[in-house]
Amino acid sequence: MPKFIGFKQPFFTSDLLKCPTNIIFTIMPTPEQHATHDAEAKEAILANIEKYDCHIALLSPTKYLPGFAYTIGLYKQLGSPEIICFGLHPDVLGAVLNHARDLIKEGEVLTPGKSYPGFLQGYDIQFIVVDKAFYPNYVGYGGWFYDRTFDFPLYQLVWPDKQHLFPWQEGFNPDWKHKQPLLDRNTDFKFYEERNLGVYTTRQAFAGNPILYVYHNSDGDWQFHTSDKPKIEDAMLVCLEELTKLDPSLNEICHLDYGERAWRSSPEEDWQWEEDEKDASE
Repeated sequence: MPKFIGFKQPFFTSDLLKCPTNIIFTIMPTPEQHATHDAEAKEAILANIEKYDCHIALLSPTKYLPGFAYTIGLYKQLGSPEIICFGLHPDVLGAVLNHARDLIKEGEVLTPGKSYPGFLQGYDIQFIVVDKAFYPNYVGYGGWFYDRTFDFPLYQLVWPDKQHLFPWQEGFNPDWKHKQPLLDRNTDFKFYEERNLGVYTTRQAFAGNPILYVYHNSDGDWQFHTSDKPKIEDAMLVCLEELTKLDPSLNEICHLDYGERAWRSSPEEDWQWEEDEKDASE
């Protein structure tokens, strides 16, 4: 059964720490919240880019998802890829992204695969190139800023474990695996869990009926159903990867938090999501 991932930020610090003024906390809004939040965020983005050459969008961690931050404006203002980073304390996220901006302004060309000191106290970092398949999942406001397209380069700033090993190196701390998803790989499976995680569904999903209802229970279990009233006699326990192969669009709700549900009227429609009142009351 699922194991709680839980996101306590690794204790890294930085000599660069100071209160960044171009950073703003944002949220993963529900469709109902989106209009109000959208207008406020866009106003802040434009103001910060004009004043600081980039805006930093910050999403706080939840019990399920790591926090992350990303720049908006570096490519337009300075001709350098935008940058995203996961899993560090919010103050550190802002500091390292602003440090990258300052290096770029000084003429540094950030290079994937190269180790960089000076970002984290006592630890080097590296950059990887983000696959565009992940852009809609993480940098939506970047797409808005660049004329409602994802036509801009994006790097991920990746940090090591306490043994100075990076996530792709043998011996990397397995407890930290999900604290920073690597966005240059695994575009076919965007969930934070392992591919062989056992999840619940019904036989109708494998008989051709589309999955329209998804539940991420507060205990960590996932349920994927073709009906809002599934029958217990139809229940199946399958590997999560089997369902993403059956329906790759399930990757679109990989962010669904503990105690939330998602639904759509057909596979052609966008997913809607909200807190699952039934799960919250149990």
